Amino acid sequence: MSEFRFAHPYVLILLPISLLFLYRWWQNRWRTQAGVLQYSDIRLLSNSTKSLRLRFRQLPNLIRLIAWITLVIALARPQSGETQNIISGQGIDMVIAIDISGSMAIPDFAPRNRLDASKVVLKEFINGRKASNGAFDRIGMVVFANDSFQLAPPTLNYDILEILIDDLKLAKDVGLQDGSAIGLGIASAANMLQSSTARSQVIIVLTDGENNVGELDAISAAQAASSIGAKIYTIGIGQRGVFALEQADGTIETINSNLDESSLREIASIGNGEYFYAADLPSLEAIYAQIDRLERSPVERSEFTRWQDMSDIWIIAAMILLIFERILRHTIFQTIP
Repeated sequence: MSEFRFAHPYVLILLPISLLFLYRWWQNRWRTQAGVLQYSDIRLLSNSTKSLRLRFRQLPNLIRLIAWITLVIALARPQSGETQNIISGQGIDMVIAIDISGSMAIPDFAPRNRLDASKVVLKEFINGRKASNGAFDRIGMVVFANDSFQLAPPTLNYDILEILIDDLKLAKDVGLQDGSAIGLGIASAANMLQSSTARSQVIIVLTDGENNVGELDAISAAQAASSIGAKIYTIGIGQRGVFALEQADGTIETINSNLDESSLREIASIGNGEYFYAADLPSLEAIYAQIDRLERSPVERSEFTRWQDMSDIWIIAAMILLIFERILRHTIFQTIP
């Protein structure tokens, strides 16, 4: 941000004082000045017209006045500066584990299904971390169905994360078997954070089901993650019950949304975090906003301004004006002594 100031603003008091003295000097000068040429009868000049030289006879005095004002401004040392923000701090490392099982296709987040609604809110969450925290937080991503897969290690490249979120698909659409390996998802996230040196490590688990596949149960995975200092937040989404989904070939598939809230609460308790339930899009947005407020890294912001002196410009301008004034006074506006 550009700024302007005077290093010595008190010098500007010379302007009104100088203008007052100049006004009094000019007033006395014109009052006491005697005529140089005398005419026997001034009616000889009654039909004469004023020349441009006569009309602008005060121009040299005006230029001198402007030059004096310019010199006073130069003496006050005008300066221009560019203000810069210095942001320093230490962020946190965060991994988001997302369920991509078949039940995430249930469209109870109308007009979106559960996965698409999660993608929209997750992108808002990432953009919010970037805008409010100066992009100091590293965020990684894990997806899980019958197995877990690491999409991105904790990174500051939020643009890449948004691209990965846009490309998220259901397990069946990427050739994976169905299921919700929540324990493997937590374990994959914890592996990403194992070598982290950040002040805080956070795992966010988003699912609409229960841990029904995988060789690692979710409670054991949460205990392992907690042992390395990771805090775990769990989010259960979707309305409870049985849903009928129409497949691409026209057949109807019945999906039972078995959200295991008790296990998710226990996982969050083991990980010193919290459990949240979202039945619709507004509640899901509110959950991410609450996690955003809970997990804040300390960031220091300070400002400094680099000032550049502009006095030389005003001095040069004043010198040019004074030279121009002397030229006019000794040529076009020269007077008879």
